[in-house]
Amino acid sequence: MTLQTEQQLQVESIDQNRLNRQMIVILDFGSQYSELIARRIRETQVYSEVLSYRTTVEQLRQLNPKGIILSGGPSSVYDTGAPHCDQAIWNLGVPILGVCYGMQLMVQQLGGGVERSDLAEYGKASLLIDDPTDLLTNVEDGTTMWMSHGDSVTHFPDGFELLAHTANTPCAAIANHDSKLYGVQFHPEVVHSIGGLALIRNFVYHICHCEPTWTTDAFVEEAIREIRARVGDKRVLLALSGGVDSSTLAFLLYRAIGDQLTCMFIDQGFMRKLEPERLVKLFSEQFHIPVAYVNARERFLAQIQGVTDPEVKRKRIGHEFIRVFEEESRRLGPFDYLAQGTLYPDVIESADTNVDPQTGERVAVKIKSHHNVGGLPKDLQFKLIEPLRKLFKDEVRKVGRSIGLPEEIVLRQPFPGPGLAIRILGEVTDDRLDILRDADLIVRQEINRAGLYNELWQAFAVLLPIRSVGVMGDQRTYAYPIVLRFVSSEDGMTADWSRVSYDLLETISNRIVNEVRGINRVVYDITSKPPGTIEWE
Repeated sequence: MTLQTEQQLQVESIDQNRLNRQMIVILDFGSQYSELIARRIRETQVYSEVLSYRTTVEQLRQLNPKGIILSGGPSSVYDTGAPHCDQAIWNLGVPILGVCYGMQLMVQQLGGGVERSDLAEYGKASLLIDDPTDLLTNVEDGTTMWMSHGDSVTHFPDGFELLAHTANTPCAAIANHDSKLYGVQFHPEVVHSIGGLALIRNFVYHICHCEPTWTTDAFVEEAIREIRARVGDKRVLLALSGGVDSSTLAFLLYRAIGDQLTCMFIDQGFMRKLEPERLVKLFSEQFHIPVAYVNARERFLAQIQGVTDPEVKRKRIGHEFIRVFEEESRRLGPFDYLAQGTLYPDVIESADTNVDPQTGERVAVKIKSHHNVGGLPKDLQFKLIEPLRKLFKDEVRKVGRSIGLPEEIVLRQPFPGPGLAIRILGEVTDDRLDILRDADLIVRQEINRAGLYNELWQAFAVLLPIRSVGVMGDQRTYAYPIVLRFVSSEDGMTADWSRVSYDLLETISNRIVNEVRGINRVVYDITSKPPGTIEWE
């Protein structure tokens, strides 16, 4: 069976699961926040999934969604070639909510008007409610909502009414109550929209009449059934990294198929100090899940020798991962399946979503490849199994807790698959790896000592491939700088830099400069995501 055929079967299986559960569909028009909408809906314990705006009405009928949300997007609805959804969607008979671009598209396709506004609106705005019923039930008048638009609705389609406005936007929310069509010019999904979650709950529960069936227990039961159905009596090889994703997957697979699972940890040489040894001991001795340890440090480093481009790094590391697994599986195997802890954000940031089949242009922009998504070779010898592929990080943590994963792993901060190789900008060398490992250890020690480890989404060090002049003991130095990157986030899709104390930063800086050979300067990254990403590469 070819990989393509197996992936088709996997999609068919997932589609069947879709048919058996209530769901809200998000049609993506290129917004970087489409997946955030999905996450907000799942917070209400209702399943949601993001699909291309090209999804046809017939495909939607087969999925039988309880409601549809049209995302925002970077285009203007009146632009030549702007993305449009199937016109027949408005007659599906299910509630539809348009967000920003989605609202403007709804207005345009139903006969209303949209034009560029004289007053663009970006950032926080007070929502002034004209109709406090239905979509805006229990949304406080004057609450803050997050705006990001340069176009505005000039006149409504027939049957629509005004629900709310702002100082600069006369039509901030509209509705056709009879047809259950709603539009908002703001972004209720972002954390800055104070009344956003209340609005989403109104749409999901009161308008779409969903029930809270998307629970951790329901996911675990469904995942185990699907794993057993797909795997049968075959053997599975798990790429174990020690993070919460692959560890949760190890526990889930072990519960589903027991000794048919073999965990393999490949030490690619880019882990943090002492982590490989601790990981193998933890799983083998404490969890009683055997782990095959493979030392492949030299071959991975050779693969990226002289490489400075981050995409090339990720893809070469991804390719080498698979090659090592193929070689080692022939020694331990045979295996039919390769299991990976791929998550929804990994897929989203790696995917060339919504590629126009005519022009090849992307509506949504690929941010970066992930080693277990964008770096897989086309001649992959395994059939992939990725049970966590539709989950966000916070959902994985809940699953991990529910199946007995220890808190020390459940709360482990995210660590990239390529490891320190993408926290060293430019070329990766043994010397630079040693420097970064020592600096990273100090960061983790001091964050733990300050009691902040579980409060921060991520806290780590980055090594820059430049040198600056310093002075130590009356001697001139010419050494590398370390960048400290501490961020707060709920899901990794957006993040803000953390306002930790100056005393903590001073302690970390002093220790790194004094204890780590080759470092004479420490700086702090105060960039949020967006515009930056959490990792530097």
